[in-house]
Amino acid sequence: MRGTTKGETVKIRILGPLSAEVDGDSIVPTAAKPRQILALLALHPGRVMPVPTLMEEIWGQNLPVSALTTLQTYILQLRRRLGTAMGPGRPGGAKEVLTTRHGGYLLQVPPECVDVNAYESLVGRGQSAFEAGDDRTAADLLREGLALWRGPALVDVRVGPVLEIEVLRLEASRLVAVERRIDVDLRLGRHTELLAELTELTARQPQHEGLHSQLMVALYRSGRQATALDVYRRLRQRLIGDLGVEPSPQLQRLHQAMLTVDPALDVAAGPKRGSTFDLYAA
Repeated sequence: MRGTTKGETVKIRILGPLSAEVDGDSIVPTAAKPRQILALLALHPGRVMPVPTLMEEIWGQNLPVSALTTLQTYILQLRRRLGTAMGPGRPGGAKEVLTTRHGGYLLQVPPECVDVNAYESLVGRGQSAFEAGDDRTAADLLREGLALWRGPALVDVRVGPVLEIEVLRLEASRLVAVERRIDVDLRLGRHTELLAELTELTARQPQHEGLHSQLMVALYRSGRQATALDVYRRLRQRLIGDLGVEPSPQLQRLHQAMLTVDPALDVAAGPKRGSTFDLYAA
């Protein structure tokens, strides 16, 4: 594949502050708009990013008359940083990495150089292990994937309409991965160790039924039935007060199971696949 050579190490990180290095030298520009372009290209390595998409990210719907010329200037600035990092031994190398294609540009680096792709691979394998009932493997893979996060995605990049969607997608994926990892830990009987984390997560996501159900189960299995029921009561008050809705039938059934001390809530009798919450789905 054209682009980076075997002797060059490219490392790009999106899951936190933007970081992009070639052989340890940063290629991240300080100016806001070139940073946006680099982030968008890095999210889709090896794929052409159309010029209109790049323009929309930078200027939204209010394109200046000089938009195309200015975009080309930003690309040139990025190539200069690439060329400096790659060194004088690679004349023209920057153009092989940040390549012009008909109608757009692409960053020609292996997908595995970008932390997002490593994260999604690990989480995908962890999800498969979770569904197969291989709890310890699932827990290890999900933890390894989540450990790649160093803060909110692209926390130091000003995001436009295109990157905003990408960031929302990644943050949603992260929350699902956290839920899956907690499901696995609950299946493995680690309920007491989860209490502090789940208390923090539910405080950050005050209307999230899945996380509240996990906190309820962890409390219940830790011998704190009354506190688990109080979590439900406070969530119900918020949902009614803020949204005008009752908790889902699924969460209501979980609540009822705790009131009646349903044996299915115990670790030993719990599900070997899926989550305890799933037991009370319609």
